[in-house]
Amino acid sequence: MGGDWKAVHVTDSSDSHRSEPGARREETPPASEESFRLIVETIPGLIAVMTADGGVEHVNRQVLEYFGRTLDELKRWGTTDAVHPADLPEVASAWQRAVATGQPYEFEHRIRRADGEYRWFQSRGLPLRDADGRVVRWYNLLTDIDARKRSEEEIKRLQGRLRDENLALREEIDQAFMFEEIVGASPALKAVLLLLSKVAPTDSTVLISGETGTGKELVARAIHRHSRRADGAFVSLNCAATPPSLIASELFGHEKGAFTGAVQQRRGRFELAHNGTIFLDEIGEMPMDTQVALLRVLQERQLERVGGNRPVPVDVRVVAATNRDLSIAIAEGSFRSDLFYRLDVFPIHVPPLRKRREDIPILVEYFVKRFADQMAKRIGRIERRTLELCERYSWPGNIRELQNIVERSVILCAGDTFSIDEAWLSTPGTTGGDGAALPQTLLEQERDMIEAALLKSRGTVAGPRGAAARLGIPASTLESKIRQLGIEKRRFTSAP
Repeated sequence: MGGDWKAVHVTDSSDSHRSEPGARREETPPASEESFRLIVETIPGLIAVMTADGGVEHVNRQVLEYFGRTLDELKRWGTTDAVHPADLPEVASAWQRAVATGQPYEFEHRIRRADGEYRWFQSRGLPLRDADGRVVRWYNLLTDIDARKRSEEEIKRLQGRLRDENLALREEIDQAFMFEEIVGASPALKAVLLLLSKVAPTDSTVLISGETGTGKELVARAIHRHSRRADGAFVSLNCAATPPSLIASELFGHEKGAFTGAVQQRRGRFELAHNGTIFLDEIGEMPMDTQVALLRVLQERQLERVGGNRPVPVDVRVVAATNRDLSIAIAEGSFRSDLFYRLDVFPIHVPPLRKRREDIPILVEYFVKRFADQMAKRIGRIERRTLELCERYSWPGNIRELQNIVERSVILCAGDTFSIDEAWLSTPGTTGGDGAALPQTLLEQERDMIEAALLKSRGTVAGPRGAAARLGIPASTLESKIRQLGIEKRRFTSAP
């Protein structure tokens, strides 16, 4: 090994005298082998001298101690076995590029220590060339940067956590103005509030059903606010608005490298809702594979991030909502029955606005005041004709539709009297006027007849005592009508 070090010194020394023609060559005595060894051993890092094709020639004591091998063993050992599998492609590519070009290289990677622990190193390689410019050796220095890398990873993790928590906070702030309170005094709404007051203080899972726009999320937030988890986070996910391929990652989080684009670890909504409440809206749209994972979380109270294998305990109350009849989804094979029974611990059905018409004037007044205040408008009264039209209209979009129409009308309101364009309160496909309400009246009568038959049959559709037989129509036709009208059959299964 000493000859190697001396050769380097002599070559450099002789080159320095070539620029002086006729000068007497005076070779500076090279440092002793022992001196070079002492210098190498005192450098804080792992040092290796390799041949042009990567064979190990010499290493310092730190290398032997780190890998727990002798120099002879290292010469026979494929050191790629020590590189972390995730870093190996980059390391191999950098080395091949250096060999092909003869240029210095530098990269960061993890190397396994003798005890099996991986640590981060910065690897730098410099080539030594002979008089003809050919690379004859590589001198490599590996500097331990594990503390810095771990600090960077922790900063990224904290930044990701802060970003996720900000996301949850923004969602909560965005939704806070959708409904400030549950407004109304109808018997149908009072029945919902009674159930809400009973279940909120418990930790039971709640399944909220109802048509689109009835305020299911409002009920979910009220349950959270009146629970012992009120100081925790309320985190929501709309399963219908989230791409199916991303729902699992959104719910359970993912590990770095779990899929393309997963550049760092990310916590899911369940972890964000730890000690709080998670609201799963449109649960009927959840893909089957995610349903299986959700069922496991509900059963075991722990999850595994996508791409991970370490269980993460979570303490979360689950409130789910759907505008679908899940019994039909189960029959069609798009929803798991075991998950349904896990969710359906305490069902709450939110009635559509047409079933609580007594609340319509109160809601109109509430929204008019709210939007007038936001727009700095002075509106002192509401046109009586407008209230009559609102009470007669069927509101297929429920409270959300009412809110939108009131906001639109406040924007257009030029005086102190509020009114709604009568054309906006006509059933689609009709010509307006008194005849506009007729098709909707027929639909309501049809709904009432079907619900009365379901009540008598306790939710059973087919069979000699089923609702279809009582109505004198085929069971398949009745099932289609039930889906079309958004009737929840299971409400009648336990009816007296």
